[in-house]
Amino acid sequence: MGLIRKIYIFCNIVMSVEGWAPKLPEEKEMTTNYSGMSLRKVPTLAPATITLDLSHNFLFQLQNSDFLSVSKLKALIASHNRIQQLDIKIFEFNKELRYLDLSHNRLKVVTWYSLTALRHLDLSFNDFETVPIGEEIGNMTQLETLGLSGAKIQKSDFQKIAHLYLNTVFFGLRSLSHYEEGSLPLLNTTKLHIILPMNIHFWVLLRDGLKTSRILQMTNIDGKIDVPGNDLLLIFQFVWHTSVEYFQIQEMTFGGQVYLDNSFDYTNTVMRTVRLEHVHLRVFSIPQDTIYLLFTRMDIENLTLSDAKMPHMLFPNSPKSFRYLNFANNILTDELFKNPIQLPYLNTLILKGNKLETLSLVSCFANHTALMYLDLSQNLLQHINDENCLWPETLVHMNLSSNKFADSVFRCLPRNIQILDLNYNNIQSVPKEITHLKSLRELNIAVNFLTDLPECSHLRKLSVLNIEMNLILSPSLEFFQSCQEVKTLNAGKNPFRCTCELRNFIQLEKYSKGMMVGWPDSYICEYPLNLKGTLLKDVYLSELSCNTALLIVTIVVLLLILMMPVAVCFLRFDVPWYFRMLGQLMQTWHRARKAAQEQPRRNIQFHAFISYSAHDSLWVKNELVPNLEKEDGSVLICLCERNFDPGKSITENIINCIEKSYKSIFVLSPNFVQSEWCHYELYCHENSDHIILLLLEPIPLYCIPTHFHRLKALLEKKAYLEWPKDRRKCGLFWANLRIAISANLTDIREMCELQTFTELSEESRGSAVSLIRTECV
Repeated sequence: MGLIRKIYIFCNIVMSVEGWAPKLPEEKEMTTNYSGMSLRKVPTLAPATITLDLSHNFLFQLQNSDFLSVSKLKALIASHNRIQQLDIKIFEFNKELRYLDLSHNRLKVVTWYSLTALRHLDLSFNDFETVPIGEEIGNMTQLETLGLSGAKIQKSDFQKIAHLYLNTVFFGLRSLSHYEEGSLPLLNTTKLHIILPMNIHFWVLLRDGLKTSRILQMTNIDGKIDVPGNDLLLIFQFVWHTSVEYFQIQEMTFGGQVYLDNSFDYTNTVMRTVRLEHVHLRVFSIPQDTIYLLFTRMDIENLTLSDAKMPHMLFPNSPKSFRYLNFANNILTDELFKNPIQLPYLNTLILKGNKLETLSLVSCFANHTALMYLDLSQNLLQHINDENCLWPETLVHMNLSSNKFADSVFRCLPRNIQILDLNYNNIQSVPKEITHLKSLRELNIAVNFLTDLPECSHLRKLSVLNIEMNLILSPSLEFFQSCQEVKTLNAGKNPFRCTCELRNFIQLEKYSKGMMVGWPDSYICEYPLNLKGTLLKDVYLSELSCNTALLIVTIVVLLLILMMPVAVCFLRFDVPWYFRMLGQLMQTWHRARKAAQEQPRRNIQFHAFISYSAHDSLWVKNELVPNLEKEDGSVLICLCERNFDPGKSITENIINCIEKSYKSIFVLSPNFVQSEWCHYELYCHENSDHIILLLLEPIPLYCIPTHFHRLKALLEKKAYLEWPKDRRKCGLFWANLRIAISANLTDIREMCELQTFTELSEESRGSAVSLIRTECV
């Protein structure tokens, strides 16, 4: 018995729509696929073909000539055709053939030939009367997988291959009219898989199958089987005392009358796992509690009762050894935890897809277990702030997805939780005040309502974060600063706003290659509208445009760089002087236009009277006068030594010249300041608008005597022309000065001639009049 207990036997009664699709050998060479092309004969094949797929066609026969050209053929799939008979000898030249699938045909007769290299042979789902096993199969020592079919199964069929050690024997039965008890145990195989036809009694096959192999799988491909309710108990009781350790039933309906008593013998078993999936109990004549207790009284390690539409589950009062419980996809409610449950060894609990509502109630139950993994997904769970939660220290992995949790759920989480799934909830943020989740390594919070990435000051070990499909526009800097341990980030499918705030997030993939899951296809701009649909990797946001401080510094530096040559030009070419002179030129031109509109005085004969110090006479005679008068005589200048009347006093001559001149030019220099006559000439002007100040040399204001207050006042408030030391600037100086003294003196000349003629009769003035007339002409 001890030896039998060590044998792991898998008994699986499965009633589902499943096919058996063994894997093809892995080949890197040429594969030719003619599947589903409505072929009626095998086409010409390329000699290099290694794998050939002829499935799902209308082939009626295979001939030797079809495969002569493909001597290196290793795998042939000819399933789902209309082949009725076959001579295996047609493959005698295909010495490397290892995989041959002829299932789902209409084969009735097979002529055998030994293919010594063959490892996989499938003849299931054909129309054989008896199982087609010839002596030649017994010589195929490389054979590992054998698929068979036949309406009759008898011992003599398997005696020919009883000596072969097979990995898998597969029966695909379209019908079964006869089974000779004791036939299956003759097979020497690790796994036995039988697909039963409809309405077949499987008890004999079940008993023989348990004796045949370590793994038994029984499947019905056509639909569900409705088994009498009492047969469920009989099946369990029958298997309970065998060497079966893993027992699974799928897609079965138990109905009719069930008569339960306390006679089920739970002793003397090696059973460790019971799985009932998609099993429906149509039981109305007995209390439901009796059915539930049938399973929970089993002292086994693993129990699965999923997809059974169970509204409730009861547990005995005594502690049980369950380590794994799976009640997924039922209709369990909070009533499940109203009564105490003693499961001290439980480390995995799956309650996915039920109707649970209160998380704190689940926690109170879990606190008395050794839970490590808890799946509460797809329920109606919520958590209210004032509800206390007590979790075992062992719980490290929880799935709370697809519930109704808000931010408060973080206050009801185990202290040592490491892996947490909260996707598809109503969470808007991860509260910063939650400080007890120091062990959390993986957080899935996708498909919620978060507007920002969480910061990790309270999640110091977080390394995997899934926050896709939320409402994140621009992740804040807090995430980048505090979440240094995050190595995997899935933040795709968020409505990103591609502005400067997103620049650090875009650069995260550049500096952390492979960190961003789904990059770049899942990271797309939603705003602004001109970038909508653009991949984040294609958005360029420069450091200069996004860093205000850097932008200001750059602008200042550029301005300084540009201003340096400008400043050099200013200093080198004395640009300020030119600007000042241009300003004076504009002012002078404006005053000249204004003065030209006024009625000129009738006695004006000269454009300008020049007042200067005798010490500056050389400059006046050599520079000033020649440049103003020139050859065209357009400017008339009045000079004291040239135009004074000898018969009059100096004072009278000064007054007379000033009155006959349109403007008065005062040549200022330190010498001018020292001249009393110059000072007097300046005071003879009542209107300062007719005064032109020409600064020949700089005159500091402190050097001007206090009694020259009029000169000092004029220098402080009136613009003056400054004689340039650079000869290249003289052109602008003369132009400015000529505009300042410009006036239309045509009428004045006529007046001058008339006045001269009148004055000729005065003998006392003869000499002076001749001089003035000469100058006028």
